[in-house]
Amino acid sequence: MVEQHKKALEKQLWNIANALRGNMSADEFRDYILGFIFYKYLSERMDIYADELLKEEGIKFDEIDENSQQGKKYQEAIHEEAIDHLGYFLKPSELFHVLAEKGKNGEFILEQLTEVLNHIEQSTMGTAAEDDFNGLFDDLDLTSNKLGKTEKAKNELISKILVHLDDIDFLHHETEIDVLGDAYEYLIGQFASGAGKKAGEFYTPPMVSKLLAKLVTKGKDKLRSAYDPTCGSGSLLLRVAKEVKDVGHFYGQEQNPSTYNLARMNMILHGVHYRRFNIQQDNTLEQPHHLEHKFEAVVANPPFSAKWNASQGFLTDERFQDYGKLAPASKADFAFIQHMIHQLDENGTMAVVLPHGVLFRGAAEGHIRKYLIKEKNYLDAVIGLPANIFYGTSIPTCILVLKKNREHKDNILFIDASQNFGKATNQNYLRDEDVNAILDAVESREFKIRYSYVAPIKSTADSESVEEHGYNLNIPRYVDTFVEEPTVNISVVSSELKNFESLLVDTDEKIQEFCRELDISCP
Repeated sequence: MVEQHKKALEKQLWNIANALRGNMSADEFRDYILGFIFYKYLSERMDIYADELLKEEGIKFDEIDENSQQGKKYQEAIHEEAIDHLGYFLKPSELFHVLAEKGKNGEFILEQLTEVLNHIEQSTMGTAAEDDFNGLFDDLDLTSNKLGKTEKAKNELISKILVHLDDIDFLHHETEIDVLGDAYEYLIGQFASGAGKKAGEFYTPPMVSKLLAKLVTKGKDKLRSAYDPTCGSGSLLLRVAKEVKDVGHFYGQEQNPSTYNLARMNMILHGVHYRRFNIQQDNTLEQPHHLEHKFEAVVANPPFSAKWNASQGFLTDERFQDYGKLAPASKADFAFIQHMIHQLDENGTMAVVLPHGVLFRGAAEGHIRKYLIKEKNYLDAVIGLPANIFYGTSIPTCILVLKKNREHKDNILFIDASQNFGKATNQNYLRDEDVNAILDAVESREFKIRYSYVAPIKSTADSESVEEHGYNLNIPRYVDTFVEEPTVNISVVSSELKNFESLLVDTDEKIQEFCRELDISCP
């Protein structure tokens, strides 16, 4: 029943988004619909929590007279409790359904709505929740001409959105699964599928997230911490949480301000308490925020082959100084790898999605790759993924799994999963069976024809090593996917051709005889 409710909620929310965005692109409308869903969620949590506090008084939060002496006392007491428990506060007059009702009645609500969103943020100032709510609604520009040419048109559109959302039950009473959080993730995914290249900035396809999460949680049911240096909407971190009973703290960094806001909203919507996550906004390579921490699980889907500063000053940076060379300015892939390794705990696991070029490119990248394998011995597995499974790019990708304290210190596992996938209209995708096959290969760590190979790092008498290949990790060097064509027996084929020719001659003679009987000319 809960699953049915969740599916219905997803459909309702997406239908609202499609019906009300008008001429606005899905990508532009995303921030409005997701922002208002978040406002409704905060409002309903506030209402439910305040009602619980007022239960003994026999009144409801939205029944309080804000201007009366008693009403002010109630608000002060609830404000203090809410800030500590929820991290924010809303007055009864600022609740979502109050503004939705005003909009439904044709009242002008834009100014009040702007004030309410600002008040949510202001209520956290000077508290532990301030960083998590600061600027959270910056992308909800209610003065934008995209909403309408006139103030009246803008007000009508925003009122429609609020009224439609107000009619939807967010199922706060359902605790078996994260109903609203999952529906929010669904919406983010739907917007990503229509956003083209931009989608890669904020969203990792669900099955890739699932695979990365399972790789870093293998053998564990609890994590002290999880970290994503390019966290986008936070979906990958939240997927890690689904694979274990508990994650102590979530850490992430995101450069894009809008996506940074989305990540914080996503955390709160999934019930992650503001004290349990630390998401920062900045360029991770050039202004890292969490260098003092080491993390038990590190996951990332960084921007593929992005540009970065790569100035020589980074050679004295503790993240890069041991390697002797920096990743090229035109391709930051190895810079992200080095950063993630620096943040990885001694007993942690790291899994990162990257373009295939990191496996074989030479120069500085080849030098760093060799150092990682020969000197550090951190690389545990290389997994080749199918082409066209990421939004905005059709290139094939790979996952690198790294550990500082490896169990299999003398070899590296190679998996070629590039031919195992499902097909959608415009994109390929990993199926459950594809993910399970990869995880089984990681678990068994055995040779499987045309799929997996355990390559020794140093040369041995009976198998080719990573060292022999010059630390080139190109998967076809280790996993032979060649399928031999069946042998053709020329004598048999020649004999069959002669038989066919004989049959053709007989057929032609019969046709000629038939034509003579009918006294017609035949070709």
